[in-house]
Amino acid sequence: MKNRIRDVCASRRGEGYIDTAVGVFCLMLVVALAMVLFPVFMKKQQLDSFADEIVRQAEIVGSTDVSGRIAQMKQKTGLDPQIQWECDYYSGNRVQLNGDIQVTLTQRVDIRFFTFGSFPIELKARASGKSEVYYK
Repeated sequence: MKNRIRDVCASRRGEGYIDTAVGVFCLMLVVALAMVLFPVFMKKQQLDSFADEIVRQAEIVGSTDVSGRIAQMKQKTGLDPQIQWECDYYSGNRVQLNGDIQVTLTQRVDIRFFTFGSFPIELKARASGKSEVYYK
C-alpha cells in the first residue's frame, strides 16, 4: 500500500493539462490587456493626424485662423483636443512668408481595465511648418 501511494504521488500524469490551462489563462490576460491599450494607440495616431492637417492648412492660408478645418477634423476623428499655437505673428493672427508655425494638441484619455479602475493619461501631438503666404 505504501508503495502504491508513493507511485501515485511521483506520477506526472495530468501535468500537461495544468500547464495548458495556465498557458491559456495567461494568453487571455495578454489579449485583454491589448484590447484595452489598442484604442489609446488609435487615438494617438488620430491626434497626430489632426495636428498635421491643421498645421498644413495654416501654412497654406498663412494664418492660424483655421477654425473650419479644426471643426472638420473634430467631426472626423471624434476628438476635442486643447489647441495651442506658437507662431511668428506678422499682424493679428497672420504669419509672414517662411514664418514658423507650431501647434500642440492635448487630449485626455482614460484607460479602463474592466472593473479595476480608470487611469487617465494625457496624449500630446505636435506639428510644425512654415507659412507660404507673403503679406505686404
